[in-house]
Amino acid sequence: MLDETTHYRLLKLLESNPRLSQRQLAQTLGISLGKVNYCLTALIEKGLLKVSNFRNNKNKLAYMYLLTPVGLEEKARVTIQYLKIKMQEYETLHQEIEELRREVLPADKSTSI
Repeated sequence: MLDETTHYRLLKLLESNPRLSQRQLAQTLGISLGKVNYCLTALIEKGLLKVSNFRNNKNKLAYMYLLTPVGLEEKARVTIQYLKIKMQEYETLHQEIEELRREVLPADKSTSI
């Protein structure tokens, strides 16, 4: 359930803002609250995140999700993986666009789309 994209985006968000609530994470990532909870639990069990309690201005109990040193290393690893995935998607899309151009434009025309 913790795919590379969710893994990368979750670690990136928490590194930049460790005080995001699970509800805010779910909304930002466009995934369910249950999936966020599942993913956070998995990252905590792997030792990538440390959870600290703090009280916000409204005196409600909240959590801060801090990346551990291992979590920072993992974020670097998944960032590289995410970049490779996106580069492959880009290449595939680029090839598809070129094929579509060839279909639409006759070979002897130099019109640019």
